[in-house]
Amino acid sequence: MIVGVDIGTQSLKVVITDGCLSVLGEAATAYKPSFPKPGWAEQEPALWENALGPTIARALDAAKAKASDIAAIGVGGQLDGCIGVDKNGRPVHPCLIWMDRRAEKQIAGFPADKVRERTGVVLDPSHLAAKIRWLKDNLEDGGGGLFFHVPVSYLVHRLTGVAVMDHAHASTSMLYSLADRAFDPTLLDLFGVTEHEIPAITDAADVAGTLNPLGAILTGLREGIPVAVGTGDDFSTPLGAGIVRPGRLTCVLGTAEVVGALHTNPVIDDGGLVETHAYVGDTFFIENPGWLSGGALEWFRETFRLIDFAELDALADTVLPGSEGLTFLPALSGSMAPEWIASARGCFYGLTPTHGNGHMARAVLEGTAFAMRDIIERLNKMAVETRSILLLGGGAKSRIWAKIRADMTGLPVEVPRITDTAPIGSAMLAAVAAGIQPELIDAAKLVGGTGETITPNSGARHVYDEAYGNYQRLFDSLRPMFGVSGAGGL
Repeated sequence: MIVGVDIGTQSLKVVITDGCLSVLGEAATAYKPSFPKPGWAEQEPALWENALGPTIARALDAAKAKASDIAAIGVGGQLDGCIGVDKNGRPVHPCLIWMDRRAEKQIAGFPADKVRERTGVVLDPSHLAAKIRWLKDNLEDGGGGLFFHVPVSYLVHRLTGVAVMDHAHASTSMLYSLADRAFDPTLLDLFGVTEHEIPAITDAADVAGTLNPLGAILTGLREGIPVAVGTGDDFSTPLGAGIVRPGRLTCVLGTAEVVGALHTNPVIDDGGLVETHAYVGDTFFIENPGWLSGGALEWFRETFRLIDFAELDALADTVLPGSEGLTFLPALSGSMAPEWIASARGCFYGLTPTHGNGHMARAVLEGTAFAMRDIIERLNKMAVETRSILLLGGGAKSRIWAKIRADMTGLPVEVPRITDTAPIGSAMLAAVAAGIQPELIDAAKLVGGTGETITPNSGARHVYDEAYGNYQRLFDSLRPMFGVSGAGGL
């Protein structure tokens, strides 16, 4: 049996699978990030470590299995976090997680075109290199002697004593050359980072190491079992749904909304809306790494004191498409679409006495979907194939949200039987690392499967076209409020 782990923003999830990657048991432990200041977002790594053993134990109980049955473990999780650790591997600061944008000043004036040309990613404070610079600028002794991890490499290091990350993860750092498949010396110098301060690069399905004594304590599993290198959740999620070939758009509705599709060539978006990342095998994932989407729904649910997301859906379902002219801009932690602007902020526009909670609920669902449409239209211009939309993540359970996306884009929306596929992707990597499965291509044939396909209603498309235009104009009108002058070419 195999353990697959996903270090999420709001929970740690674990699946137990058999050698053919059928899920036998699963469990999750909830926690939350903290937001000390506007634009800041942190999480204590101890939350992940403390959740790991109990969550694995509950998943084993659900699978009616014992710790001694486990042959391998794979870890995946949130991208773009940064953890500085001392020589003993202990964090000296909370993890600056993916939505943290505090490092704007650290990269001001940097050559965005050069970074994008070499790395395929957008020069942005959310990425690892910027956060390393912030920590060096703000910790005592300039962060001297520290080692900098991403969340997955941190936990793998704790379990094995080995500091590694995969190519996909490295390709999000702003330090990785797509052409050379290695850290770029010029970019390392630009950001003031040395290779001995960050994990080494290897393949996601390689064995990072074996479970050491500390790893056995943290997981409750036996020492000596192989631990896969693992990857970030932007990649483990589509992988766990069986996505290893181009054709389908993947839309992951988690705390963040990650939208992208596979391509055989490392095409780069000159406009900087989507990024190009290494993926498993010889393909590339062309994606936008995500805006606060499920997180925006959680904010709305808490703010308006709704019992659960089912109540939010029910409210939204009482309102017609277009929310009677009400528009929500999903930039609660900065905008990632239709343009990357770290200083952007979310808003509702168009409020009248006619509008109530239902209109606002639907506007949030529609606004996040408008951002998805931004990505689809850019991918189409880049000749990246998007024949259908595969919805994954917890938000895929919302049928009204899925229907909005089908009607808004005119594309069929596929919702698989299992939507939380990130830990399955981690289990796939562990299965290959341990030799239980020969290759990821073979393992991908064993997972996935569509539970329902939602066909678009062509009659709603003109309403959404008009509402989408309003969304674009609203964003462009607010650019001066974000501290950005001039039109964005929307």
